[in-house]
Order: sequence, then structure tokens, then C-alpha cells
Amino acid sequence: MAKKLTAVRKRHRSRNWIAYLCESLVASGTMPTWEAATYLTENLFGEKPNPRLLTPANPHEVTAQFLHRLYQPIVEAASREIRLPSSSMLHIFTDISLTGHSAVLVVLFPGHTKAQQLLMLDAAKAWDLVFPDAESFNAWAEERYRQLVNALRIALVESEDDLLKSAV
Repeated sequence: MAKKLTAVRKRHRSRNWIAYLCESLVASGTMPTWEAATYLTENLFGEKPNPRLLTPANPHEVTAQFLHRLYQPIVEAASREIRLPSSSMLHIFTDISLTGHSAVLVVLFPGHTKAQQLLMLDAAKAWDLVFPDAESFNAWAEERYRQLVNALRIALVESEDDLLKSAV
């Protein structure tokens, strides 16, 4: 019996990232619930390449919005997991490519006199960010979330070490 409990405890909890993203779009006032659900369904599932990102008159802007809408809730969740000092903030930058990999950068601004730290550099073909099912999307999002949480932990430890060294 004890072995079964250990196995259950070791299982990684999996978030429903689609619901999390949907809630983020609604809570931020970006979209009403029904529109957010439709937006995510149409853009996350289907055939590759995602034609909704390449056919509009302004594909650069649509792609940048899409990447921000995917990554912002993940960054927000990671920042809640690791409590940042009040002087710190996280920012997402994108460098959009319509023919290759776009870059998504997550940068920590730890305070006024401290150097910025790159937490994540993710190269993504936005039109290929299409998943066969919710489970595969959740795994993709969870991987990025874990990467950010780990990077934030390391950055905060390094920041504390720097603070201790400068006090001596």
C-alpha cells in the first residue's frame, strides 16, 4: 500500500493550461469568455501551419499578439510560484519572423541598480504552434512553466548572493 501512495505522490500535477490561458484573456479584458475559448481552440488545434496567423493583412502583429497571449499567463503563473521582490518585474519580448523561428524572450528586471537577466529564450515557429490535443498543449506549456520557475529560482539565489557579497 505504501508503494502505491509513493507512486501517486511522485506524479507530476498537470494544470489545465488552456483554461488558465482562457481565464487570463478574460480577466485582462482582452476578450469575453466565448471569444477567448474560440480564439484558443482555433489557434492551438488543427492542421499545421496555422493559416490564421499568415493570412491577415497584418501577420506580424497577429503573430506577436498570439505569442504574448500564450506566454504571458505562463510567465504570470511562474512569478506567482516564485515570489519576486517588489522592485522586480518580468517582461516578455518577441522578435517575430514570418518565415522562420520567432524569438520569445522573458527578462527579469530585478531592480533599479541591478542588471537584467534573461530567463528564457524560446524559438518558436508561431504557425507551427498547433497541437493534436489538449494534453500535448498542456505538456508544452508545463515545460515552459517549469523552465521559468527554475530560472527564477536561480536568478533570485544569485541576486541574494550578490547582495550578501556587496554587504561584506
